[in-house]
Amino acid sequence: MSVANPGIFKAYDIRGLYGSDIDADLAEQIGRAFARVIGELEDKPTAELRLGLGRDMRLTAPELAEAYCKGMCSEGATVLDAGEVGTEMLYFLVGSRDLDGGLMCTASHNPQRYTGAKMVRRGAIALSGDAGIGEVRAKIDEGLGSAPGGGATESVQLYEEFQEAVLKFIDPAAVKPMRVVVDGGNGMAGPMVGPLLHRLGLDLVETYFEPDGRFPDHEPNPLLEENREFIMREVVRQKADLGIAWDGDADRCFFIDDQGTFVDGDFLTALLAESMFEKNPGATILYDVRASWAVKDVAEKAGGKALMNRVGHAFFKTRMREENAVFGGEVSGHYYFHDFYCADSGTIPALLILELLSNRGRRISELLEPYRSKYFISGEINSEVSDGEAKIEELASKYEDGHQYSLDGLSVEYDDWHFNVRPSNTEPLLRLCLESLRSREDMERRRDEVLAVIRS
Repeated sequence: MSVANPGIFKAYDIRGLYGSDIDADLAEQIGRAFARVIGELEDKPTAELRLGLGRDMRLTAPELAEAYCKGMCSEGATVLDAGEVGTEMLYFLVGSRDLDGGLMCTASHNPQRYTGAKMVRRGAIALSGDAGIGEVRAKIDEGLGSAPGGGATESVQLYEEFQEAVLKFIDPAAVKPMRVVVDGGNGMAGPMVGPLLHRLGLDLVETYFEPDGRFPDHEPNPLLEENREFIMREVVRQKADLGIAWDGDADRCFFIDDQGTFVDGDFLTALLAESMFEKNPGATILYDVRASWAVKDVAEKAGGKALMNRVGHAFFKTRMREENAVFGGEVSGHYYFHDFYCADSGTIPALLILELLSNRGRRISELLEPYRSKYFISGEINSEVSDGEAKIEELASKYEDGHQYSLDGLSVEYDDWHFNVRPSNTEPLLRLCLESLRSREDMERRRDEVLAVIRS
C-alpha cells in the first residue's frame, strides 16, 4: 500500500478498513510520519522523542501496533509500549510520564473490520484534521525516504497506576452497595474499569466484559439503539439501580437508569456538572453547541460558569487548558477532566455517578426527573443533503429574528427554544439538535419545521 487512501484521515483520528485501507506497511509509514510531526511540534530531533503506544483488543491490533512501533523507532524515537489498554490509559501514559506524544491503535466503536489510530502530542492534546493529522498524511504522500533508525522500545505496566489515579476523583468509602449491570461490549472496559468497580463493593452483573475483537455479542457502540437494547432490558430484569455501557476502546461510557431508560448525554453532562461544582465551587465547565440548556442552568444555579464549545475532543482539550475548566461534556458521551490531563475518560464518569447516587441517596431516575420534565430535546438527527452550506444559509434567513452564531455550524436561540445545525466532518450530512422549554409537543413541532427546510 504505497499511497494512502485520503478518506482514512478523519477530523479526530485515522480510521479505515483493515487490509484495503490500512495494513502493516501503511501503519509503519503512519508511525514514521507521526514521529516527524511530533518532532516538529516539539522542536526536537526525532531521536530525542519519547512516545507512548497502546492498542485495543481488535484481532489486527497486535500486528498493526507492532508496525506503528517499528515506524516510530525507525525515526529514532524511544517508544513506551503499554500493550493492550483502553484509550484513556494511553492518554494517562503520555500525561503522567510527560511524553512528547502517543499513538493508540484503535478503531474505537467501529465494527470488527475497522482499524485506526488516535494520536496525541505532549499533554495528551489530540492531533486533529486541523492540526497534525493533515501533516501526517502530507508526509506520507510526499514520501518518507530512508529511515535513520536508532530507536528503542520499553514495555510499561499501567493498570495499577492508572486505577489508583482515577480512584482519587471520588471518595471510595462514600459509594454505597447497589446493583449495577455493566456491558463492556467485549471491549477494553472489563480489564480497565472492572477491578475498580469490584473494589467499591458493588453487586455487579457483568455482561460482555471479556475483551474479544470478534465482538460476538454486539458492536461496541452504545450510541446505536440496537447495541443498548440488551442492557436496557437487563437493568429491568435484574431490578438494578443502574446500567453502564462502554464503547470499544472504553473512552466513552453511557448510562441506563433504574427504569431501563437510556440517559441522554446532555443530562448526564448536567449530573456530572453537579458533581464537579460540589467538588469545585465557582469553577468553569465546557459544554458542546448541541447540548441542552440544562447544563448552563446547572452552572448558573451552582454559581459557576459554563462555556459553549465546538464539538470534538481536540477543541475541548485545548479550550479546557485556556479557560482552566475543571470539566467538559459532549452529548456523544465524551467527558473531559482537567485533573486527568484534560483528557476524556470512560472510567471517571462511572465513578462520579456512583458517588453522586450514594451521596444523594436517590435513584438516578429521580435525579434526572427535573431535567426530563423541563428540557425537551430532539437528540441528534442526521439528514443527507447535497449542499449543506446552502441549507444552513436558508435556515439562517428563515430564522433571522433569532439570536444567531456560528461557533460550529449554525446555532439559533429564542427565549424558549433553540437549535444547532452542523455539517458532518466526513459525510454529506447535516446534524440537527433542537430543544424546547415548553413541551415535548412543541419540540416535535419545531423539530419537524426545521427538518422540513433541511430536507426540502
